Amino acid sequence: MQMMVKIGRSILLAVSTALVQGQAQEATLNFVPAQTTVDFTLGDVLHTVHGSFKVKVGEIHFTAASSTISGEIVVDAASGNSGNASRDKKMHKEILESARYPEVTFLPDRVDGKVASVGSSMVQVHGMFGIHGAEHEITVPVQVELEPHHWNLTAHFSVPYVKWGMKDPSTFILRVEKTVEIDVHASGPSP
Repeated sequence: MQMMVKIGRSILLAVSTALVQGQAQEATLNFVPAQTTVDFTLGDVLHTVHGSFKVKVGEIHFTAASSTISGEIVVDAASGNSGNASRDKKMHKEILESARYPEVTFLPDRVDGKVASVGSSMVQVHGMFGIHGAEHEITVPVQVELEPHHWNLTAHFSVPYVKWGMKDPSTFILRVEKTVEIDVHASGPSP
């Protein structure tokens, strides 16, 4: 009888361990505005413009075993700020048209690469990038670090805004790059 109880406990322990490990491979990353930065860099012939946008909301669900991902990150297009009021006014009115298109979104649908349940991983996240009233397919290199009580995420990618239908702000004298570089940094407590 004691032997059966021991075997039963061993099986229960093995099943419990498998369930806990399975749960650890599923993660929900909540992008809290105060812990998320979205910075942009745009080069021109005279100098480089740096600025930022604010995240409204974001939640990504990820299952490591199947590399499935879903969710959405929403950025407030009207929050774009480069530190120059006249340049920002032109950006919002003529380029982003943020009154008409108030949000920039990212909807991930696939992960290429393996995410470690603990530690740092470099993966490619594929999805749809919504901006200026249209969606565009994009693959973003993402470094994610998962720890028992905390996660960090860093991404860097280019947005070919002119190719995607937004106005080129270049003038006869001022020549601006046709792509803008985006850097995202986010962190939060592990679920």
